[in-house]
Amino acid sequence: MEKTSKGHPLRRISLMVREDHYRTLVDRGLNVSGLIRDLMDDYLSEHKITISVGEETRGLYDQIVANTGSTDEDVEVYFREALKHLLRDKIKSMQKLEENIR
Repeated sequence: MEKTSKGHPLRRISLMVREDHYRTLVDRGLNVSGLIRDLMDDYLSEHKITISVGEETRGLYDQIVANTGSTDEDVEVYFREALKHLLRDKIKSMQKLEENIR
């Protein structure tokens, strides 16, 4: 019987990773194969994004999600609003730039 993940057949591969990365993942109790599969699913998904954030933001995100049971869907509403604010700020900045070059 062939193993499957989310209804898809799995292929066994050999993968080289840095020893310190492997040790950190294992020390955190993570299943390395499962983590890699999840990351690949996220990377190949048409509806997922990954952003890099600072240490403080990451800690805040982890704390809120861990203590409230929030999901990505819960965060998405606020993320969309933040993107709208970012766009407004960028538009204002570009308008000021345009005024300065007249």
